[in-house]
Amino acid sequence: MDAFTRLRSSFVAGLFLVLPLAVTLFVLDFAVNRLTVTLAPVVSGTGLAELVGNEALATVLAVVIIAFGVTLLGFVASNEAGRRLFGGFERGVRLLPIVRAVYFGVRQVSESLAAPGDGFDRVVIAEFPRDGTWAIGFVTNPAPRGVRRVAGDELMTVFFPHSPNPTAGKLAMMHPDDYDEIDMSVARGIRLLVTTGLSVDDPEKLPSVVAPSGDVVVTDGDGE
Repeated sequence: MDAFTRLRSSFVAGLFLVLPLAVTLFVLDFAVNRLTVTLAPVVSGTGLAELVGNEALATVLAVVIIAFGVTLLGFVASNEAGRRLFGGFERGVRLLPIVRAVYFGVRQVSESLAAPGDGFDRVVIAEFPRDGTWAIGFVTNPAPRGVRRVAGDELMTVFFPHSPNPTAGKLAMMHPDDYDEIDMSVARGIRLLVTTGLSVDDPEKLPSVVAPSGDVVVTDGDGE
């Protein structure tokens, strides 16, 4: 192997190793910047920057306080008194037609994503939204009785999430013959959507790396 070929192979191998790290750092930098902008009113309004004497440290402290508040809220909601309190809140939400549709819709989807087996039944693929274009969907329930009565067929509701935000998507009512169930868990299907198709294989399997010699080295989860 000549020096140029070896140099090129070494560059490609290094690129495969550095590129994921660079993208990760870029995403983290973007998330931190957005978080800083979002929390700026909280930091200035509460006077945390003046209290700790450093704006960056005040932002970190604000994140910790918010995380603690969310955890405390979940703890309270898991108790009997908290369930009664939030039950009263949700009964109030039910009195607002548009608000209740959004609130309970987002809540149900969020609970389904947190515990996929409790909401989404199975993963399917179908030609959606047009023939020749295949999309991943999740079967949820039989279609409402009114829809089945009008359609004159036993239809199922299939949710086709958007990527990378699976909480939004399209709902279709389809005959079972119009979609095909695939051998994929709901959790893996959601991971595929969230990663925009990058997480095709099992996460335990690492990508192949081109060695300086030009050979392809496949590393598994055990580092072999």
